[in-house]
This record gives sequence, C-alpha cells and structure tokens, in this order.
Amino acid sequence: MQKLLLLLLILCNAFGAWAQLSITLTAVPANTPANANIYIVGNFNNWDAADPNYILTPQGNGQYSITINPSPGALEFKFTRGGWNTVEGNASGAYLPNRTYTYSGQPSNLNLTIASWEDLGVGGGGGNSTAAANVYILSNNFYIPQLDRTRRIWVYLPPDYASSGKNYPVLYMHDAQNLFDAATSFSGEWEVDESLNLLFQQGDYGCIVVGIDNGGTHRLDEYSPWVNTQYGGGEGELYVDFMVNTLKPHIDSLYRTLPGRQATGIMGSSMGGLISMYALSERQDVFSKAGIFSPAFWFAGNEPANHVASSTKEGDVRVYFLAGGDEPLMLHRIWRRFPTPCLPQALHPVNNLVWCHPMDNTPSGSGAGNFLQPMSGCLPMPFPAPKMPKNWRP
Repeated sequence: MQKLLLLLLILCNAFGAWAQLSITLTAVPANTPANANIYIVGNFNNWDAADPNYILTPQGNGQYSITINPSPGALEFKFTRGGWNTVEGNASGAYLPNRTYTYSGQPSNLNLTIASWEDLGVGGGGGNSTAAANVYILSNNFYIPQLDRTRRIWVYLPPDYASSGKNYPVLYMHDAQNLFDAATSFSGEWEVDESLNLLFQQGDYGCIVVGIDNGGTHRLDEYSPWVNTQYGGGEGELYVDFMVNTLKPHIDSLYRTLPGRQATGIMGSSMGGLISMYALSERQDVFSKAGIFSPAFWFAGNEPANHVASSTKEGDVRVYFLAGGDEPLMLHRIWRRFPTPCLPQALHPVNNLVWCHPMDNTPSGSGAGNFLQPMSGCLPMPFPAPKMPKNWRP
C-alpha cells in the first residue's frame, strides 16, 4: 500500500510539473524603469496586483518570464509593475482591456509584449519622450561577450507585427540613442520610428529595426577595426562579431524575422557609417544592404578602400551613400581612393550603388527627411533599390 501511495504521489507531482503555462515577455516599453519588477495578475491569483509569487524573472537579455499552473479554462490577466496605478496600457498609453487566453491544461508557451504603461504613457524616455509606441527596449544591459561590456538594445516592430503573422526584414543600426527618441538623443532624433510608420501607412511591407546604443567613451574604438593613433579604434572587428554571432541569432530567435542575407541590412552615420561599410564588406554572408550616411572614412585613411578592394564578392549588395550639401566634395575625394575594381567586384551591378546629397549646404545629419528616402522601397522584401528623391542630385 505504501508503495502504491508513493507511486501516486510521484505521478501527481509529475503531472503538476507537466501541466504548466510558460509566459515570456519578449519586449517591454522603452520607458520601463530600470530594475522594475513586472507582475502578472489575473483571475488565477484573485487579481492581486503585487503578488510576490507572480513576479516575472528577468532573463538578462531583455526578456521576462514566468511559469504558472492555472486551472484549465478561460484566463484573464494583465501585467503591472506592482500596483494598479502602474498597470500596462494599450499602444496609445490608455486603458487596455484584460488579456484573455484559453488554457487547455497542456504544457503551453505564450510570447507577449507590453505596449505601454498607463502611468508613463508611450515612448522611450518618460514625459518628454518622442518614441513611438511600437519602440521597445529589448535590454538595458545586453551582454557583449566579445568586449566584456553591456549595452542597451532597442527594437522597433512594424505596426502590424502583433496581428499579421508575417516574417520581416531586419535593419541593424548604431548610435541607438539618436534613432527613436529626442529624450535620449544628444542633438535630435532620426525619427526612424515615425518614418517607418509613415511608410507602413503608405503600403510598405514593414521591417524590424534593432538599435544598438553606442558605448560612449568606447564609441570610436568599437566603430572602427583600424586604429587611429590620435582618436583610438581597433575594436570594430569584435563589435561586428557581436552583431553577427551574438545579437542577430538572439533577435532571430525572439522575433519573426527573415534571417537570410537578402533581408538583413545595416545602417549608420559618421563612425557608424564607417563600421557599417566594414561590416557589409567583411560579412557579405550576413548583410546585403547598407545605408552609409556621412561616413567617417577619414578616420582610417586608405584602410576602408583597401578592405573593400580586397574583399571577395559573395553576392550582390546594395549601398546607399548619403552626404550633406557641405560634404560631397570631401567624400567624393575619399571615394575616389576606392579602386575602380571595387565597384564591379563588391557592388556589382553598378546600379546597386546609390550616391546622393541634398541641394542645400547642410550636413546629411538626421531626421525623417534623410532617413525616409533611402528606406522608401528599400526595406520591403526583397529590398529593391532605393528611389532617388526628386530634389536631390547625383
């Protein structure tokens, strides 16, 4: 009899471990306070908004997860930061009805995102934020094993991501502090989110953007594989290795991406343009598109040109060069350093290279006007060549 009871006890415990619902938050709002506890509250815990048994566990990569054992049936729930005054909101920062899920009693996994917090509104930087509601912080301290540092990672998801079931191209961008939110930018944001939302409204397929914060004092080091004796550099190869072998696999595992090279691009300005050109040339197996804005080729002398010239072509690539009205003469002189054989080898066919600059005498800078044009027709499958703005000249 004792053996039978022991067997029944083991079976019951096994069933309890087997019948679980695992819930993962793959992204939270960009303005989520650092180190905030996130709770799940619902009809399975009497709607206790601060139940310590229902705190999600940070996974260290921007995700939060919890495994619960509710009774089978209709579940209703929400997420809070520990009280009803800090409950999640909808994409506009307003009231969000209860989430619902029919639990079968079988082991199940549920991946979700939080669009906003009612008390904080939408955006990435609090009350002065300009980030759109579909911009999220993947992690405030994503680990870079190649450099033994951590970094904030942002993710822009297309407006129809939650409802479409589509897989999307992915664009990797540097200096993420400046991409989405004026509250985190040092001189005005690029309006990447507003630009892509506008393109989506005009019929664009949509794409995911992954923004990597620069490393502050490490920025020049990380954005060049070559050393400048005055300014630094030399860590660019490790930084690209991080994007390719650590960050990209993680993004592809979390989101519905199109992981192939034809649907993967990279973009940056100044030093970000330098490292983007290096990454495109060095890792043609991963990237096939690049946006190069006001590239700081001067930082590395002839090395960028030599690198492109010596890189074996692995497939067609498309490069969009952008220079402001004050920059073209300087950049054209630098571009002439790139040997003629570079073009048919690395950028063949030649019409895959687009060079343009505004009519006015301004640097290329940032903002929706400069980001929107190279993205128009560039990000949807299969990344066709960008359209030339009517008021720009070659």
